[in-house]
Amino acid sequence: MKKITVVGIGPGGKQYLTLEAMEKIKKANPLYLRTEKHPIVDFFKASGIKIESFDNIYDTNKNFEQVYDKIVDKLLSLCQNREVVYGVPGSPFVAENTVQKLIDESHNRKDVKLEFVTGVSFIEAIINTLGKDPVNGLKIIDGLQIESQKPDVEVDTIITQVYNRYVASEVKLKLMEYYNDEYEITVIKGAGITGEEIIVNIPLYELDRLDWLDHLTSIFVPRIGNAIIRKYQMNNLVSIMKKLRSKEGCPWDKEQDHQSLKPYLIEESYEVLEALEEGDMNLLEEELGDLLLQIVFHSQIASESGYFNMIDVITGICSKLISRHPHVFGNLNVDSTEKVLVNWEEIKRKEKEEKSYTESLMRIPKQFPSLMKSYKVQQKAAKVGFDWDDVSGAVEKVDEEIQELKEALSNNIKNEIDEEIGDLLFAVVNVARFFKVRPELALNNTIDKFIMRFKYIEETARANNRKMEEMTLEEMDSLWNEAKKIEK
Repeated sequence: MKKITVVGIGPGGKQYLTLEAMEKIKKANPLYLRTEKHPIVDFFKASGIKIESFDNIYDTNKNFEQVYDKIVDKLLSLCQNREVVYGVPGSPFVAENTVQKLIDESHNRKDVKLEFVTGVSFIEAIINTLGKDPVNGLKIIDGLQIESQKPDVEVDTIITQVYNRYVASEVKLKLMEYYNDEYEITVIKGAGITGEEIIVNIPLYELDRLDWLDHLTSIFVPRIGNAIIRKYQMNNLVSIMKKLRSKEGCPWDKEQDHQSLKPYLIEESYEVLEALEEGDMNLLEEELGDLLLQIVFHSQIASESGYFNMIDVITGICSKLISRHPHVFGNLNVDSTEKVLVNWEEIKRKEKEEKSYTESLMRIPKQFPSLMKSYKVQQKAAKVGFDWDDVSGAVEKVDEEIQELKEALSNNIKNEIDEEIGDLLFAVVNVARFFKVRPELALNNTIDKFIMRFKYIEETARANNRKMEEMTLEEMDSLWNEAKKIEK
């Protein structure tokens, strides 16, 4: 059977090389290295060990993924006729993509046997250099994958492969989402390598100003305590709410339940809408936080009774987004927004096991504002074809309802008037739907417009030493028209 022995050659100095590794290396002819850019290579050459590296593959390929694939292909080709000894920096199982790819290939190709000789990883060298015990919590992040690997401010973090100023800049910008710009970090180059080790403590914002970064450079970011946290995360908010609801917490927070919090949920939702309407981004940030608090509050109360917690809430919405976007996370092809929405509703019906379209209408919350609920009902009905061919049919329906309202008014029968006003409003919402106008928002705009025009009438009357109560409707209507002209 073909055989490849992967040997960890340590992070740098020969003091990190194990006896077993050295024995394997001495027998190798040659020793294949992923790269010769490693401090121990001079020691190998001085010891008479024949070396061949794959540095030429780095020089002739565009990205690391291609490099790693070609190194693996080369190793598999070389082992056809003899055992191959492959040396990698540090330990074979720490930050070695070629090793992981070899393992995957060996699972597919049963004729290749892999053997591993462990080595001291660069992580251990950094830990030794800094005198840190990883048992207290340590996260390791690949600097080249900083966008997908989230920092955790509650544990120490080592960031690897910060080998140039570009990578350092990307890492810095990501860390600034979690840490204060002046937060002190440690930059380590050549950890544990005599004569090459550099350790500097700098504020985070200076990271990409260093001009000596190379392939031996890593960053250590110490954990931060609650007292100096500048940018909190979701788990911090959950912990704070849990504390507020504890025996040692706040009396008011402890007294609340789902029902008592309902008014605050409504209030905060409307305040978010107000911030959006005003276009005030600072206010929107604040109001979204207040709304998020209500979600965490309800989740904490539910968790105390064993129903669900915040993780369950997040898991639920993530699962829903993935399942309802098969055109993004699956193999479904869609070519328009309309098809996306139709597919969304169909998936939703299946998830909720709705046996009829009426069930989907009845599931619309009773607490919805009436205009919003009307829009939603008509929208769902239209999806199964219960709709006018064009807006003219909807407009004619409005005319019809106006006539029926006039008849009810002439009859002066209260319940008929109530019913016809409801029918008219429903018909107007249908016209709005054809033009994708949200009636709730449109009516809010009209209310604001009414208030501003009314304000103009009052201020003009006051400027002329008049009381509105003493003005005729014709006078006020004239000022109303003036206000309309000013708006234009």
